[in-house]
Amino acid sequence: MASRTDTATTTSADVSNGLESRYSDGTRLSTANGTSPSISSGKQKRWESKYRHVFATHSAQRSSCLSSDSGESPSFVGFRNLMVIVLVVSNLRLMIENFRKYGVLICIRCHDYRRQDVIYGSILYLLVPCHLLVAYIIELAASQQAKRGVARMEKVKEQPNPQEHQQELRRSFLATWRLIATAHGVNATLNLCIATWVVYYHIHHPGIGTLCELHAVIVWLKVCSYAFTNRDLRRAYLSPKESDPLPEIYKTCPYPLNINWRNLCYFWWAPTLVYQPVYPRTPSIRWPFVFKRLTETAGLSIVIWIASAQYAAPLLQNSLEKISTLDLVSILERVMKLSTISLFCWLCGFFALFQSFLNALAEVMRFADREFYADWWNVYSIRTYWTTWNKPVSHFMKRHIYSPLIGRGVPPQVAQIIVFILSAALHELLVGVPTHNIIGVAFAGMMLQIPLIFLTDRIQKIKGVSGKVAGNVIFWISFCLVGQPLAALLYFFAWQAKYGSVSKQTTQFSFFHRR
Repeated sequence: MASRTDTATTTSADVSNGLESRYSDGTRLSTANGTSPSISSGKQKRWESKYRHVFATHSAQRSSCLSSDSGESPSFVGFRNLMVIVLVVSNLRLMIENFRKYGVLICIRCHDYRRQDVIYGSILYLLVPCHLLVAYIIELAASQQAKRGVARMEKVKEQPNPQEHQQELRRSFLATWRLIATAHGVNATLNLCIATWVVYYHIHHPGIGTLCELHAVIVWLKVCSYAFTNRDLRRAYLSPKESDPLPEIYKTCPYPLNINWRNLCYFWWAPTLVYQPVYPRTPSIRWPFVFKRLTETAGLSIVIWIASAQYAAPLLQNSLEKISTLDLVSILERVMKLSTISLFCWLCGFFALFQSFLNALAEVMRFADREFYADWWNVYSIRTYWTTWNKPVSHFMKRHIYSPLIGRGVPPQVAQIIVFILSAALHELLVGVPTHNIIGVAFAGMMLQIPLIFLTDRIQKIKGVSGKVAGNVIFWISFCLVGQPLAALLYFFAWQAKYGSVSKQTTQFSFFHRR
């Protein structure tokens, strides 16, 4: 067995090039004729492990992995981990600097809200949903009228000249619908106007005012959707042949069976702003899932409160003098410094609301469609961002504003501008009214999204430019690094100018100037 020889193998490069190799003991390996001599396996292994200078390193055409002509995109998980480490370390440094400079600013017992704020806020929370009850009463009367109308139309068919009688009935239906629409409009308008008036004039604390105004806006949107949807359902009920077919899911609860108190209460609490007679439902409630989501909501709310009180408040307070003197360089520095904590609070708020709270509410309501947002962080167009980050509002705007305008012949661009005008007005209500300073910054910020939409749309068509990367960078800079911090500075300055230190400084300056 010791004298048995094996056939030595060589690399294809050796064979094809007719190379000659030697073992360490001088034994020659000739490969000129393409055959391998008989050598011992031990010598073969030593040769294979010792001489590796001839295999083909460059054997195919390849591109750098970061080049645009690379076949497949590389993973950036390592860079993501690096970014997380950098963010953690930089924020820890800011925390240490903040504590050394200001100490602990968090105070559980300290608050600046008044007893009146709590009273009026509670009253608004209880009374605002009553407008949904009024909308239900209006639709209940309309459904009764629709039932009588169908019975009358059946009788008209048996009379001579049924078409003339049917036209008269339709004219009377239109007159009734105008009355119903007017009632819904008055109800919805009163909902928003009364809540806005109370928040602006009687609720001092901006946090309590924001919650009350947000609740009023949500109920206003729900009232509008309830009225618009039932109007079309009523029209399809009275003229089924002239209407488009209704969605298949609506057949389990056709009009007017959907006009009942239980159906309205479900829509009231469902995590959607769009009314449907029927929604997809889950078979059961997972209570551990609910408790987990609610714990996340509470924890993130506490984190936002700590970050705002400990880090954002000193930055805003230190910016007042720079804004009052219009020190543009210092204002820019403050905006950049505030952008980190602003982005942190906004991301925590987004996760707490759209991922944690709405999923918990959907689980309790057994609401199955839980696509409350899409991957907005990857968008390369501002247009895509506004249709993906807040799906409930996006669905409302598309269903009740944009699509009806397009159906009436309005050009798409004009319809988009109208949608942004409405959205900008609602943003100003949600920010300007609770801070008692309707200065138009939130409205202007929303309207400036329109040129950014056209800009990012055009960038996608430029050759030689990575449109997706450029569009995503424009989104992050315009929205999170400039827009939010600058708006926070301006509204905080307006608040302080009206109630805080800036107003006191102005009063003292006027007093000494008169003396």
